[in-house]
Amino acid sequence: MLVSEILKGKGGVVHAISPVATVSQACSELTHRHVGALIVCDGDQVVGVFSERDVVGAVAKDGPGALDRPVSDYMTRKVVFAGPAETVGVLMTRMTDRRIRHLPVMRDEHLIGVVSIGDLVKCQIAEATGEAASLRSYIAAG
Repeated sequence: MLVSEILKGKGGVVHAISPVATVSQACSELTHRHVGALIVCDGDQVVGVFSERDVVGAVAKDGPGALDRPVSDYMTRKVVFAGPAETVGVLMTRMTDRRIRHLPVMRDEHLIGVVSIGDLVKCQIAEATGEAASLRSYIAAG
């Protein structure tokens, strides 16, 4: 399955935050949106990803004072992207190798969505379930 098909199913909603927002504001947004990461955008430009893992790292490094500092101090700056024509298998390998859980999806230098490891696993489970059902029907038909 292609990333574009996953985005059709889940939509292209992107939860973003400014690099000058505080870590505390980002935590509120993560909680409110029920997501594990926010895409950090400066205007139309993706400049980072801020995840739950980044929150933990910030507090471990600077204590509670980290909550008042800007997201840009702790965000992941080396953003790994996905393209709409890439496959689930390719992205799962990329995410596993880089130990990341969220990939912004870009088309022609425009952010069109985000896929998470959960989205990819859900897709693979659906495909496996469909294949199993097809095999059962084939066997039953004799």
